[in-house]
Amino acid sequence: MDTIAAISTATGPGGIGIVRLSGEDALTIGKKIFQGIGQKGLNLEENRTLQYGHIVRDGQVLDEVLIAPMAGPKTYTREDMLEIYCHGGRIALGRVLDYCLDSGARLAEAGEFTRRAFLNGRLDLSQAEAVVDLIESKSQEAYDQSLLQLEGALGEAFQGMEDQLMELSGLIVANIDFPEDDIEELNREKFLNRAQDLQESIQGLIKTAGRGKILRDGIKTVIVGKPNVGKSSLLNLLLGQDRAIVTDIPGTTRDSIEEYINLDDLVLHMIDTAGIRSTEDAVEKIGVERSLAAMDQADLVLALFDRSQSFDGEDEKLLDRLEGRKVLYLVNKSDLPGGQNKEDLDDFFKDRPYLLLSVLKKEGIASLEEKIKEICYEGDLGGSDLTITNLRQLNVLKRVKKSVDAIYEGVLAGVPMDCIEVDLRDALDSIGEITGKAVTEDILDRIFHEFCIGK
Repeated sequence: MDTIAAISTATGPGGIGIVRLSGEDALTIGKKIFQGIGQKGLNLEENRTLQYGHIVRDGQVLDEVLIAPMAGPKTYTREDMLEIYCHGGRIALGRVLDYCLDSGARLAEAGEFTRRAFLNGRLDLSQAEAVVDLIESKSQEAYDQSLLQLEGALGEAFQGMEDQLMELSGLIVANIDFPEDDIEELNREKFLNRAQDLQESIQGLIKTAGRGKILRDGIKTVIVGKPNVGKSSLLNLLLGQDRAIVTDIPGTTRDSIEEYINLDDLVLHMIDTAGIRSTEDAVEKIGVERSLAAMDQADLVLALFDRSQSFDGEDEKLLDRLEGRKVLYLVNKSDLPGGQNKEDLDDFFKDRPYLLLSVLKKEGIASLEEKIKEICYEGDLGGSDLTITNLRQLNVLKRVKKSVDAIYEGVLAGVPMDCIEVDLRDALDSIGEITGKAVTEDILDRIFHEFCIGK
């Protein structure tokens, strides 16, 4: 393959930045551009060893660097690789990368290093997809799950399913080649047992997808309420910074504000919305519509009400809209004198549990955080060693389940075994889309498009 190069570290100032090369000319380019102490060139005998010197172009020093030549196949891509450790920052890295490109490399495409690792057999496709999840992890639990998949746990699970499908294929062949009644009946019973085991394995993995979505994206948590009840103040308090503008003027927030918050190892994708009320203001009306749309898509709603004011028809409407959702009912401004008493609140919320807060005085916030964790952990975050966190894999797995269900039902209905083989082949092809054994270039393009350039 040709030689690719890219900056593999984040852009912006930093102590160190890395330019990475992979391909048949990677080490040759290294010998051309590197000059060690005492005018020494790159020593390829010192494989996987850092060497100190400079990148020199036409007698001009571009940067002082450490450089590591790595001969394939014992590299990330299983090709010859070179990593150049430069000073961090746009200028130094850009100059070194440009020199590498002018010396025969080309700029890597998104995810091309990992794509080559997959194509060269170092990673299966589930491991390759785990790389981007590892980089984008928002919590320790998400990181641990990605690391588990990178180490091959998911690939092993899919390989186990493939082995079970191959065993079913063997039973089909036995029935076709030896159609005696006693053998057919014996294999039919064994076939149904094996197919049922496979159904349970697949369904068990599919059930983890809800938890996987939360690990990958966080819990979509929307703060709703009428204008001026303290939604933006609550967001700022949970964030620990003044992210949203707070004033005494109702309707200050006109659009949604999104941030991520970590409560221990629970990641909340927080969305502060415009106050929900009837309005003739065209801009505010759009904000209200967006608030209602965000509420419809939320995993958890924090519904904020104002204890210092009497509840009105707008509060009643909001309470009705929240019916059937996963909601925490919060009553803010509990520190203000007067206001509604417990009987008033109980009568309004009826049998709905609610929590008293004072966002201004930071009262009740610890209880709120504990309540959020309690609600979330009782559902999709139940423990699981292996979790589906990838939507593509989930959709393929559902297709596998559909094929296996058709196999099981077909055998029960007495469908001839050679006809059952069609569904079995579909299931095997689908498994191959997850492991990479039966994957198209189009699928690979979509997968690796999500990666950064240098990975």
